[in-house]
Amino acid sequence: MEKFDFNLIFCLIVQANLVFGVAGLVWPEKFMSLYGILMFPWPPSERAIRVNGLIAILGWLLVLAKMFITHL
Repeated sequence: MEKFDFNLIFCLIVQANLVFGVAGLVWPEKFMSLYGILMFPWPPSERAIRVNGLIAILGWLLVLAKMFITHL
């Protein structure tokens, strides 16, 4: 049961990261203030927001591949 809980929480965190990443790719100017809070020590720029979005998509694909491989 503990492994299921950990996997569920991990997947929810990855999904939230994916949502913010894709939203940053689609509307970087609208999410500039939110990314100012999320990326606190660094000033948010459109380039940083796009890189974060691409890394979020890559991370989601890696988690999806891991889940697919472990459930075969």
